[in-house]
Amino acid sequence: MSSHPVPTVARLAESDAVSFGPLSHYNKLIGDGVLPIFTGVQTCAPGYQTALHWHPYVEYLFVLEGVLEAWTEGEQDRPHRLGVGDMIALPANTPHVFRNPGPGTLRLLGIHHSPARVVNRIEGATTRVAPGAPIKLNDSA
Repeated sequence: MSSHPVPTVARLAESDAVSFGPLSHYNKLIGDGVLPIFTGVQTCAPGYQTALHWHPYVEYLFVLEGVLEAWTEGEQDRPHRLGVGDMIALPANTPHVFRNPGPGTLRLLGIHHSPARVVNRIEGATTRVAPGAPIKLNDSA
């Protein structure tokens, strides 16, 4: 008799919310070595923005609710604007930022092409979405 692999089921309602500062929290779904990917749902209030950061693998962001703006380093004047059902693939080792421009809540499914979530923040980076318009960087990505 052969054994069959058992599906892994993750339930958002049963996951713990981890605070990413006053404007965001993250609920891990699958990760930490269970499968070759790490997934979670991040919920962001209007005005939330990540610090400039990068991952040593591809990161996929799928918008479940609201609006997301994302850009890679040096492209902040030309952010990609995504709505519900849209997805962006951010290349490995590429510094990037995403934010919730509002007016509503942003919820996104993050898919990290790695069994663990690895975030490398670029300390002291200044990010602007338009010339002369500074944006406050949050502590988490």
